[in-house]
Amino acid sequence: QVQLVESGGGLVQAGDSLRLSCAASGRTGSSVGMGWFRQAPGKEREFVAGVNWNGASTLYGDPVKGRFIVSKDTAKNTVILQMNSLKPEDTAVYYCAESADYSCTRYGCQEANLYRYWGQGTQVTVST
Repeated sequence: QVQLVESGGGLVQAGDSLRLSCAASGRTGSSVGMGWFRQAPGKEREFVAGVNWNGASTLYGDPVKGRFIVSKDTAKNTVILQMNSLKPEDTAVYYCAESADYSCTRYGCQEANLYRYWGQGTQVTVST
């Protein structure tokens, strides 16, 4: 059973940076696509970023383009979300997810239904 554990959330001020990590365990290989999603209170879950199996292909949701960077360390089974120039509207619970879908593995993907495993989430709060 694959387990994903997020870390690095916290309370920061607008304009600050934060680095989220997602550690995966319980699988035998690293040929999977990984993604980050977020959900704010009263809002639907939103795609943040996705990365393919080797980290060479990345996708970003429009609200975070140019500010967030997703990367993958296949040797450590870890995916990182570097969040820069944070805004109050970035406040949400951030979830890491893993997909074995072919397109997600090869290119990265933003469709939540293609992700099979999900972490418990980490809270990010950005104050004004």
